[in-house]
Order: sequence, then C-alpha cells, then structure tokens
Amino acid sequence: MPQLTAVQVVAGVGVLVVSAWVWRASARRARAAADSARSGARLVSLAGRVVLTAAVIVGVQWLVLTRPSVSGWAVVAVLGLPALIVSYALTRALTVTTV
Repeated sequence: MPQLTAVQVVAGVGVLVVSAWVWRASARRARAAADSARSGARLVSLAGRVVLTAAVIVGVQWLVLTRPSVSGWAVVAVLGLPALIVSYALTRALTVTTV
C-alpha cells in the first residue's frame, strides 16, 4: 500500500479539478460552435427559401402578364395576392406588441 503525503493528495485533487474544468470548458466551446453553425445554416436555408419563393411569384406574374388574352381578374389576382401576403407578413413583423 503506497503512502501518500498531504501535498500529494492535494496535488492529485487539484489535477482532477483542473481536468474537470478543462473538460467542461471544451464542451461549452463545442456546444457554442455547434449552435453557431446551426444558426448560420438556418439563415442560409431561410435565404434560399425566400429567393425560391420570390422566383416562383415573379415567374407566375411574368407568365400571366405576358399573355395578351388574360382577363383583368387574372392580373388582379396575380398582382394582388402576393401584395396581400407581403403586407400581412410586414405588418406582423413591424407591429410592436407588449404583454
């Protein structure tokens, strides 16, 4: 059975505490990096969906507006519906509500 002095025991406990502290700090850093990567991916994904939706809306509007035989109601629908959706989204985004 080895005989340990008080200094050796305190040094051993100190090494354990520092090791646990370093392990927790590295886990926090890894979690923060993962969260940052996820938020960046969300931003790119959101931007991609916005661009794709805008392209679809513009494409449908272009198809309707370039056809000479389209009725007035189709023009109103193709221009009015996206305007209503965008105005709703902007109103919701810019409205300040307090609880």
